Amino acid sequence: MLKLGEKGAILQRDKETYAIAPHIPCGLVTPKLLRTIADVAEKYEAQAIKITGATRVVLVGLKEEHIDAAWNDLQLDKGAAVGLCVRSVRACPGNTYCRLGKQDAMGMGMTLDKKYHSAELPGKFKMAVSGCHLSCSESWVRDIGLIGLKDGWTVVIGGNVGAEPRIAQELVSGLDDNQVLDAVDRTVAYYRENASTGERLGKMIERVGLTPFQKALS
Repeated sequence: MLKLGEKGAILQRDKETYAIAPHIPCGLVTPKLLRTIADVAEKYEAQAIKITGATRVVLVGLKEEHIDAAWNDLQLDKGAAVGLCVRSVRACPGNTYCRLGKQDAMGMGMTLDKKYHSAELPGKFKMAVSGCHLSCSESWVRDIGLIGLKDGWTVVIGGNVGAEPRIAQELVSGLDDNQVLDAVDRTVAYYRENASTGERLGKMIERVGLTPFQKALS
């Protein structure tokens, strides 16, 4: 049987079939893409199609011998569903579509996804971009979360869900687009250089405090 994550395939509960998770940046799809996914699911008799918390569309229950062909038909990159890396970048509709949006969450999310998706880091890492204070992308429970307000972006870091959930802490606020991208770059760089293997950002903050990250922005 394939190893976990090999060829973008994840072994399922029955220990016989696999799920594949194509990379769909910020969960933005087209009718053509949805038709392609549906066609591939039917062709290879997927047991289910699941929309995940990371806004991926996962094909569940594929046979091992169909995995390569399914990927070839999809013509999509593999999503970073496992491993010590940036797993996902979530984004709400922001001011592109939502009447409540204060900032361009979709555009910012796409920019971060292009730069960071699957980037190797000491621990698993998730990002979220929300276009207003309602935080529909759940920015407060992501390693790095951006929240769009009228006067600019607020950056919160160190959040996560899981067995030991943690609410993020505010790092800086009132940033424009260029400033917030620089803040994310510096935060990720400090984490990459100083975290222990397997250590989530929130755990690192509990170990060293928030001050080193604040200084990294100065």
